[in-house]
Amino acid sequence: MKSIQNPTVWKRTMTQHTAAGLNVGFVPTMGALHKGHLSLMERAKAEQDLLAVSIFVNPTQFNDPKDLRNYPDRIEKDIATLTDIGADYLFLPSYEDLYPDNYRYTIVETDLSGQLCGKNRPGHFTGVLTVVLKLLLLTGAQAAYFGEKDWQQYKLIKGMAEAFFLNTEIISCPVVREDSGLAYSSRNELLSSIERRQAAQLFEVLSTYAQKPCDQAAESAAQELTGKGFKVEYLQQDEGRLLAAVQIGSVRLIDNVRITTFSS
Repeated sequence: MKSIQNPTVWKRTMTQHTAAGLNVGFVPTMGALHKGHLSLMERAKAEQDLLAVSIFVNPTQFNDPKDLRNYPDRIEKDIATLTDIGADYLFLPSYEDLYPDNYRYTIVETDLSGQLCGKNRPGHFTGVLTVVLKLLLLTGAQAAYFGEKDWQQYKLIKGMAEAFFLNTEIISCPVVREDSGLAYSSRNELLSSIERRQAAQLFEVLSTYAQKPCDQAAESAAQELTGKGFKVEYLQQDEGRLLAAVQIGSVRLIDNVRITTFSS
């Protein structure tokens, strides 16, 4: 695996491969890699000629400075993981590398980004879309892979790619879960053992109400989660999914499941 920090070198290297007829699969991450990330990389490797991964903890998407400070940092372990999985390239830019304009130019979406996770996280998706657009333009990959756990993020990135006529196809991959049902997330590392057991109940409740033919399924699920000690930020239906954001202690978690039964 070759690591590159300089954006110009990265773009030149990726362009050389695509010009030679090789398809690049791209997985952008913020590090603290887990099985959810690895599932994206494995699919990219299976479908494309080369696997390119980026690790960049993007400060512009954190509306809470404490959240940024607490984000897990284990770059040496991540590099070893990427080497083991067989990644071909790793992009490791700094803030100055990706934001030579010091974040004066941004990508603002005016509808979905203000809902769900964006409602209580002002500026979050502006930071996400801005950095992802930069990464997609620099990489020029044939396909970029994103997990369905971050459903709203996936929809916004896919919409951005279509709106700006990007050549990169945005591909969604299913949620990967621990044995308990808890969706893999870098934030899981911040949970205590007791909080981790509680967190597993999120998927259990969502799965139960996703099968109930009830227009009030989201409201009922939110009430049950509150009774189990969760602080519910939102829980609602959207495009055949039941989506939730909750807080356990100081840790914010999101998840979603497909609704399998619909009311008439």
